[in-house]
Amino acid sequence: MLKSPRTATGDALTNLMLDFFRLNSLLLIAGDRMVAQLGLTSARWQILGAIVHAERPQPVAWLARDLGANRQNVQRIVNDLHAEGLVAFEANPHHRRAQLVVLTDKGRRTFEAAMAFQAPWVNSLSEGLAVKDLQTVHRVVTALRKKLENNDEAEERA
Repeated sequence: MLKSPRTATGDALTNLMLDFFRLNSLLLIAGDRMVAQLGLTSARWQILGAIVHAERPQPVAWLARDLGANRQNVQRIVNDLHAEGLVAFEANPHHRRAQLVVLTDKGRRTFEAAMAFQAPWVNSLSEGLAVKDLQTVHRVVTALRKKLENNDEAEERA
């Protein structure tokens, strides 16, 4: 099997990716524990957050796109949130079948309670880290995400 040697930058990025995979798992576990008493999981919390932070009500497909997630998985979770009264569906004037997802009052209260748990947790987790370092990591992650999104878009057009 032929193996293409990685550059030093490629090795560094590979190591970073492996750490990101482990970090993602740990963040999901911590998030699940943090919001369990609210009847949420990290995935449910993430979708509530996407709804809150959207500029306007969106259909499931757009929420999935914004999260970089699979539409079917987001639909399943949105259906669960709907069954629990945390979200509602509204008519979409631009598409008859793709209803808009909106938070209910209960959904907003639940999201705000989750964020109240998150603030002291993230403040504690960030102790000893430099804001400048975190901003640098954010810029690198954003640049990598944009490169991957551009690659995906180019493949879809091909």
